[in-house]
Amino acid sequence: MTMELNKFDSWIKDRIKNEEIVKYQDKGKDFIPEQEIISKLELNSKKEPDPLRIKDILLKSLAIQTLTPDETAVLLNVRDSNMLEEMRQAALAVKKKVYDNRIVTFAPLYLNNLCVNNCMYCGFRKDNKTIKRKILSLEEVKKEVEVLAGKIGHKRLIVVYGEAPDTDIEYIRKTIETIYGVKVKTKNGWGQIRRVNVNAPALSIKELKILQEAGIGTYQVFQETYHHGTYDKVHPKGTIKNNYQWRLYCMHRAFEAGIDDVGIGVLFGLYDWKFEVMSLLYHTRELEQRFNIGPHTISFPRLEPAFDSPFTQNSKYKVSDEDFKRLITVIRLAIPYAGMIITARENAQIKKEAIPLGCTQTDASTRIGIGAYSERYDEQEKKRQQFLLGDTRNLDEVIGELSQMGFITSFCTAGYRCGRTGKYIMELLRSGKEGKFCKLNAVLTFREWIDDFAAEETKTAAENIINKEIEEIKKVSPDIFSTFIDYYERIKQGERDLYL
Repeated sequence: MTMELNKFDSWIKDRIKNEEIVKYQDKGKDFIPEQEIISKLELNSKKEPDPLRIKDILLKSLAIQTLTPDETAVLLNVRDSNMLEEMRQAALAVKKKVYDNRIVTFAPLYLNNLCVNNCMYCGFRKDNKTIKRKILSLEEVKKEVEVLAGKIGHKRLIVVYGEAPDTDIEYIRKTIETIYGVKVKTKNGWGQIRRVNVNAPALSIKELKILQEAGIGTYQVFQETYHHGTYDKVHPKGTIKNNYQWRLYCMHRAFEAGIDDVGIGVLFGLYDWKFEVMSLLYHTRELEQRFNIGPHTISFPRLEPAFDSPFTQNSKYKVSDEDFKRLITVIRLAIPYAGMIITARENAQIKKEAIPLGCTQTDASTRIGIGAYSERYDEQEKKRQQFLLGDTRNLDEVIGELSQMGFITSFCTAGYRCGRTGKYIMELLRSGKEGKFCKLNAVLTFREWIDDFAAEETKTAAENIINKEIEEIKKVSPDIFSTFIDYYERIKQGERDLYL
């Protein structure tokens, strides 16, 4: 037992490579200037912003240019209802310009709930003795994917790992390989996961190179809170995650390791939401300035009740529904090219209200218990969950609603497999070309899903939206329309995974 404990302690001690922090810092300082952020917010809170300045800022967003901290602070302090409505309309226009009317769907797949950290807001924290711990074997991973790809119809996953010796980089690599290797017969074709995004701990450059070689999509790590004092409070000392700087610079290491598609985020409710939005912008601008590539996605989960985690019930910084919709609007305007992910933490009504404000991705048929897709899902499963879900609807239901709202659900992963990532994707997003280009593949993949998985009621609404999209493609992309229609008809005949 002593030998095992020493090995465990040694593993924790060796996780953080200090040289992979200081190399990116400016004279030992990080890029989150707390007092500067607070001052900008306070300065702009003293009076209602000038409407003419708001209009100028919105024009900059519509030109798909990242806003400055001062401009973002102005938007965060708008109170006038007419100007707020202008912001919401501009946010939707930005989203349509960059991503068209597509919504990408995915599913989270939690592979274990083992963790050496002790985050106060998390059901997986080390000191939670009541949670039922589990790590999926490769065979169990395969069974989960067979349900996700073969019965539900997902094409992309976000795989989630706790930080523990048994789920090190080799476990991550093997599980990703296993996921990509699963192929399941469906009604008219084959179900397969085509893109695996990863939500993992902050890793070293050496580990990140292994992750890149495994063929991952987006590497996603949330700072949780950018406020130094709050971060230290909610991540107890003596844990890996207590090191603010190690986590803050993980995206720098990812770019150096060759991963050029990254996602950042905040757990809203740990500290003041306006400060966190400003910090997301500072993080974005730091990546843009150093690597000329910003975050491909930004996530904004809210603090939710977690099993046997009293802290989640008592935070004074909980974000109201109205403030939540405001922060989504401002993030869309401040970082106009970024994909924005709203998750099943939120209930169906809030998601319906928030998606038109600029969201581009959402999960569906979500289960976050370990092994919950292939096993019976009951009250006991809560003991293997990280937090409680707000939206438990299946993918078919979500797609039906999105179709009625006028959005096409996209399962496209072509860009990532064709190398349209990093600087290339940034140029396409900023120019507005990405949305039109991906509309083609959205329709092709949606056709696949309709034929393989849609219930009859959903199929009616889905057919209406897909026919509308085809007519639009015929008008805006006449040069490639014949090739597109050829692919579309071949998919209707049973071919799969055709993309442009």
